[in-house]
Amino acid sequence: MVDVIMVSSPTILIITSTILLEKIFDTLVSSFIDNKIGIAENFLSQSIAFHLKENLIALYGEKLMELAGTGAKDNLNHDDLFRSDIIYWLDRNHDNIHENSFFDLMDAFIIYLNETCYTGITSYEFHYTLYEKGSFYKKHIDQFQGNDSRKYSMIMYLNDEWESADGGELRIHHEGRMEDIFPVNGKSVFFRSSELAHEVLVSNKPRMSITGWLKS
Repeated sequence: MVDVIMVSSPTILIITSTILLEKIFDTLVSSFIDNKIGIAENFLSQSIAFHLKENLIALYGEKLMELAGTGAKDNLNHDDLFRSDIIYWLDRNHDNIHENSFFDLMDAFIIYLNETCYTGITSYEFHYTLYEKGSFYKKHIDQFQGNDSRKYSMIMYLNDEWESADGGELRIHHEGRMEDIFPVNGKSVFFRSSELAHEVLVSNKPRMSITGWLKS
């Protein structure tokens, strides 16, 4: 007699999803190792990206987003000639199902990162970011002076049908060259917070993302 083991569809979906996630995580980390900046398409699923974008738009409509500043939270400076985006911090305490799905994704990525690269990441912080038409962020580095808790920067984009004429590229300043990255929906960018100077070029239409840092 041959024993037949039946595997339920939900179990198959979980296994398949895990394999796909690890492939995306591997792409992000491998490209980071090769080029000091990791890039992975579809890091955010279409569903998560769609709902996070809806959340961002609702927050903007309710005027809950605030002008972003520079410096640590206890010494925050606002200069719209240097940085003119607006933000809203994500938090599990919001008890928003889509934000929590995003946090679950980040938890999985940190487990992968710590197990494969021994990075020692213990926490993170993320915010919604909106660049209104004409907004920008001049050249800077993400790590604060005197505080090296930010180890890696991550940006995940929420923009459909982005074209070169729309501007808003993330410009990375490598040694001796520059690299421009278009803010295409679902794409994730990953780099060391202390290493790469970068800027956001003038956006010619609203540009949306989730931006944050992996910390230790």
